[in-house]
Amino acid sequence: MLLTALMSLLLPLPQSKEFARSCDLLGQPLRRCRNDGGLVWQVQSRRFGPLGRLDLVSRGPVAAHPDDLVSWLRDWARWQDGRPLVLNADGLSAGALRGAGFWPLVTPTTLALLPLGTEAGMRAALAQKWRNRLNRADRFGLTLRETELTPDHWILAAEGVQARARGYKGFPPAFSAAFAQANPGAARVFEALDKGRPVAGALMLRHGRMATWQIGVTTPEGRRCHAMNLLLWRAMQTLSARGHDCLDLGILNTQDAPGVTHFKLGTGARAHRLGGTWLHMGALAPLARRLPLRMAA
Repeated sequence: MLLTALMSLLLPLPQSKEFARSCDLLGQPLRRCRNDGGLVWQVQSRRFGPLGRLDLVSRGPVAAHPDDLVSWLRDWARWQDGRPLVLNADGLSAGALRGAGFWPLVTPTTLALLPLGTEAGMRAALAQKWRNRLNRADRFGLTLRETELTPDHWILAAEGVQARARGYKGFPPAFSAAFAQANPGAARVFEALDKGRPVAGALMLRHGRMATWQIGVTTPEGRRCHAMNLLLWRAMQTLSARGHDCLDLGILNTQDAPGVTHFKLGTGARAHRLGGTWLHMGALAPLARRLPLRMAA
């Protein structure tokens, strides 16, 4: 309940002003919409082959009460330009989305959201094994530093190599570089160095009272030293001290990355299930409303 209440007051990265400024810099401006109830959401528009131009709303709008989202779902089209809408839903049930004529595309994912607070409170929330590794990391004598992300920072090239090797897709390194340029001081790199050589790095993007773990890379030596435990703990302390209430650690993938999932949850993060990805298109809407609920879950 505490996490749910907290999240209702925070804007995830795709709905933040910092994200919008980054997209503007990349030549992909967003459109901000506001309904009569005061809800605000950001819309990306992209062209997808024969489907033409589609609008995308990712993890928005953010509402203080579920009834506000249900109300938004009834009249969102009044603020659109008639284009099909892809919605990465958060806080809306499959039944409500289906009833509004949305067709399910991708099943829901689950995020790890970490509440930030006092150092004592955050340490108490750590899993015992996670805390033990943090204590061991302290004994390796690593040097920690925090720097601003620059276009030529080593972590961007390392992330590109890591993404290709592991076969995952996300925001490209160019987005992180644009975020840093558009939002001075908001893209922070935490590094662990052994004898002056980086063995691990973590990029944190700051947006409002929330922050997002955007990149995490480590070397075999860094893994041996549990450097990422040390870096993430330092980031948690720093972000909390700067007024952030929640750190988004990204998707939990128990099937393909069980070790990373265990690492994220060991911080005291809570699993937050999103509502899946849905499409609203005129021709599909009547069919979507008759879709059996079990197919829309």
